Amino acid sequence: MKALFDYIPLIVFFVLYKTTDPADSNHPLLQLIGTAGKDNNHILVATLGLIATTIAVYGYLFISQKYRLEKQQWFVLLMTVVFGGLTLALSDAFYIMLKAVLINLAFAVGFLISPLFSQDKSPIVKRLFVSVFDLTAKGWQRLNLAWAGLFLLMAALHTFFAFIFANGKYWGEFTAFGDMMVMFAFLAVMLFCLRKHIRKDVA
Repeated sequence: MKALFDYIPLIVFFVLYKTTDPADSNHPLLQLIGTAGKDNNHILVATLGLIATTIAVYGYLFISQKYRLEKQQWFVLLMTVVFGGLTLALSDAFYIMLKAVLINLAFAVGFLISPLFSQDKSPIVKRLFVSVFDLTAKGWQRLNLAWAGLFLLMAALHTFFAFIFANGKYWGEFTAFGDMMVMFAFLAVMLFCLRKHIRKDVA
């Protein structure tokens, strides 16, 4: 359920991104913070909505999780505020576009190096799914590599849609829904491939 909260800011971002005129420098939200761009005001408005909603969502999680956030939640919150803030301060969409690339790269590296920070040298994916799957040490290593590969793919896709394909025209659509679809597809494939390894107490 917590994972679904992560998509609320993206949905708000997409709605504002699609309903704001890129040339509307007088948008109420932009007037509120005293900034505007030339032809990227839809991104600026959406970024402001993303920051505000992310703070609200993680603020709720902070309270509901007994006044604590997980490390990855702090990381996503920090990246959103910093890169979103740079986007608004400089009226430059480059920074908010870069955010998703860096977050996914960081998660990929995190999965790859996680065995180095575990007493039994087990990858982080084992700690995440040990209650679901019964795998050998080699199986956990392969699954960990698969997750690292997923985040590398996501970083590459964000780079492609933000900086290469159609001059970023479809970046907003991919950011809001594309990576969600890739993630759900990966989870479906993972469950299908590992269906014989699902723990009996879960099945």
